[in-house]
Amino acid sequence: MPEWLVWMLMALLGWMALVLVSGRLLDGPRGDDVVGNLSYHAIRGYVWLRHRPTVEGREHVPGVSGGATGRVGPLIVVANHASGVDPLLIQAVLPFEPRWVMASDMRHPMGEWLWRFAKVIFVDRDGGDPAGVREALRHLGDGGVLGLFPEGGIERRERTLRPFQPGIGLLVRRSGARVLPIVIEGATMAPTAWGALLRTSRPRIRVMPVVEYDRRVPLAQVATDLQSRYERWTGWGVE
Repeated sequence: MPEWLVWMLMALLGWMALVLVSGRLLDGPRGDDVVGNLSYHAIRGYVWLRHRPTVEGREHVPGVSGGATGRVGPLIVVANHASGVDPLLIQAVLPFEPRWVMASDMRHPMGEWLWRFAKVIFVDRDGGDPAGVREALRHLGDGGVLGLFPEGGIERRERTLRPFQPGIGLLVRRSGARVLPIVIEGATMAPTAWGALLRTSRPRIRVMPVVEYDRRVPLAQVATDLQSRYERWTGWGVE
């Protein structure tokens, strides 16, 4: 076993021990789900010990003292997507747990246990099976939080955005959910999503102010508006 991996595992175990000793094991977004809360703290430990991100704009996170509002859902957390580690980076800065929306063609059978544990919602890219969209809307209707990457896939080139997909507009319009945009810069890029977990990075995470859209706004306009905001915030072009 590589020496760096040994040290990382020891650091994670130390972090989890501190969580247990301080009584924070049951203090997490999954209520009385001990395993779920332990996983939440393990993710945070991995991110802060392995990647040490710089975080800006915490005050914009709903539910945070002094933030935009004390109410959380219905809320859709969106971010640009350059690395397989992006969902973990986002979870590390949020006090609540989003249910991630993922394309069905990314549902590898070997990860089925993980998808179920994380309560991932799968949707068809071509819209052939609306079951995933209905589940996402039901979750929002119950006051829940969704997490999604409107580019629909990982960016192919560094510091470049992919076109935002109109699906975000459908969810916003039908649910009336607010949008919490997060900008991620400097996350590790790797040939595979899993490979990114083994690399270090020093990302910059910027939580932007919550955006509210009128439910009468055309679906495509939501995606177009969000993309223009990301272009302005990052200074990046669209491939």
